[in-house]
Amino acid sequence: MTEASAEVERLAGTLDVALQRLEQARSFAKQRHQRPVLDVIGRLLRLAGGPDAVYQRAPRLDAAGLFAGSDWENPTVLLPQLVSPSLDSPDEALASLEAASLLRFLAVACGEAQHPTLGGDHAQHFLTQILALNLRRFFNLSDESSRASGERADVNARLLHFIAARIGLRDVLGVLVAEIWRILEQRPVQVGPVKDMITQIAVALNRQGSEPGAERLGAERLVSALFGPTAETLDDPGLEAYRERLSHMDDSGLSREAMGFARSMHDTGLVSDYHVAFLLWALDYPDRPLVPEAMGLGSTGLDCWRNFRGLTEELIRAAVTPATPQALYGLASLMERGVLHHAPMPPSLKRVLRLEPTTAVRERLAQAFGPGTSPESHLLAGALEVLGLPLGVGQGANPTCQSARAISMWALNDPDYLLHLIVQAGEAETILMHFEGEAVNSADLPAGLAGFGPIDADPVSVLLVPHLDRIYAEMGRRCAGRPGDPHRWINPEFHGWWVARDCAVAVDIATGQLADYEGFVARFHETYHPAYNGDRPLIHPQPAGIAFTDATGAFVGWHAITILRVAPGRSGEMRVYFFNPNNDSGQDWGHGVTVTTGGNGERSGEGSLEFEQFLSRLYLFHDQPLREARRGAVPRDVVERVREMAVGSWAADRIPVTSLAGEAPRG
Repeated sequence: MTEASAEVERLAGTLDVALQRLEQARSFAKQRHQRPVLDVIGRLLRLAGGPDAVYQRAPRLDAAGLFAGSDWENPTVLLPQLVSPSLDSPDEALASLEAASLLRFLAVACGEAQHPTLGGDHAQHFLTQILALNLRRFFNLSDESSRASGERADVNARLLHFIAARIGLRDVLGVLVAEIWRILEQRPVQVGPVKDMITQIAVALNRQGSEPGAERLGAERLVSALFGPTAETLDDPGLEAYRERLSHMDDSGLSREAMGFARSMHDTGLVSDYHVAFLLWALDYPDRPLVPEAMGLGSTGLDCWRNFRGLTEELIRAAVTPATPQALYGLASLMERGVLHHAPMPPSLKRVLRLEPTTAVRERLAQAFGPGTSPESHLLAGALEVLGLPLGVGQGANPTCQSARAISMWALNDPDYLLHLIVQAGEAETILMHFEGEAVNSADLPAGLAGFGPIDADPVSVLLVPHLDRIYAEMGRRCAGRPGDPHRWINPEFHGWWVARDCAVAVDIATGQLADYEGFVARFHETYHPAYNGDRPLIHPQPAGIAFTDATGAFVGWHAITILRVAPGRSGEMRVYFFNPNNDSGQDWGHGVTVTTGGNGERSGEGSLEFEQFLSRLYLFHDQPLREARRGAVPRDVVERVREMAVGSWAADRIPVTSLAGEAPRG
């Protein structure tokens, strides 16, 4: 018996004792005995195997009166949309009560228990709605809200996976498939959670099947992208059998296979293991004509292939392995970006190819990504993916949005500098930057918010984020005592010369109250809106800060993003297109402010909002110091609309007293 299972068994015994006391208590004394039961349930749910222990006792918990006297006493009146706030509650007892209630529903849905007012079909439907409403947790994707809840997010994810494993995915298949496609449209670097979900869907389809229709068609397209993207892999024959088939195919058949793999990869952003096997086999085919076909290269990519064929083949052999299949998509995307034509890039990539990481770096990468291939291959693969998909970088479940944003910006705007940092951190276990002419060495600094490094991130982030986090914090310390927001000085020094040197902030740093918010709104229009800035497009991506709000519009925290461009959407409305390192740009920020990732002219990896909606959540942006101010050009009603949206959400308690005194009474 493992230590974890022994702890589950011990706590289960403790729960039985507490449950017996609750069963024996008189009705008027039930409330006094509920709290100890909920306390043990909360401790059990933190452990692998804990949800099962609670599930086995769900009928007894209900019969003993755990829900007596609460809103959960009558399960038929409970609303699925209210479950998530309860699971996230800082009140441990409330969160445990909600979890126990869900496991009660599960017991009824699975026929393990009966309830006088709750039927099996109702319980099944209720749990299906819960899974659909909590897809973010189910995908194990995190945002500012989940990071703020810390361990609670992991506990809730484990609970939902436990429920899903027992009721199946059939009823929620359509919602899951739509969500997977929405995530894949953003072309994330990390696709592990998505691949795991597709595997679960494949198992569900095989075991349970589904009704014909769009949901099944979408699900089968996803499953085939991983397990049968071409005619010769449709039956999922296994890698060895597939390699044997390749040796007996003619040129026409091989070309069809190559084009089939390329079409599937570019359609979904996913790389099948069969695709990797085909590409590595094609490298040894005479004259290698199948390689660019299998990569799906267009005119720019083909030009890179012709000019840098030797380097490309070397990158494929070193980075594309069965353990790192997504490196193939990263390399193809990198070539389509034309990055190899940037003179410093070929020698920079060769330096990474020759990189010999230190023992500590190798151990950190091996810990994060396992023994499937060498740490060097993982790191090179990660570099190709980040360079190919700069807007697919995510911070994982780590409070390191600044560092993730920087990696994305460098990959997009200064790729050879990013490779320079990778070599520096890999060989010397440090990064050397400068702040206002003075050296800042990460090896000399204390650990930052990232500690000694994230694990749930891409290889480049695993390597660089601990160093970048320390340097960013040190730059902040060197700005201590200066008036205004320190990002005014930090961001240009940290990210690069292209960051505008002036900075506008919506709040007073000392008090946190709004400060000349009307001027802030007007200035953003004059800087970024084509109608107010002389139709000057944004040249380089600019760092910015938002006041992150949840689906109720409540303030969660400050968050770093990148403004990419401002342009009309498909309906003609002006929109801000931006990068959010928060793993998934599509988020509900409350009060109708919902970020979209498709359907409004977004490119892969971009989120977008209507201009005024975006501005209502913005609190910091950069501006050129030499620009002549054109105050007064922005209509007053536009400024007022933005202010109302801000004050109705994150700035509700940030209105200066003087402003309140001048407002008309509300009633």
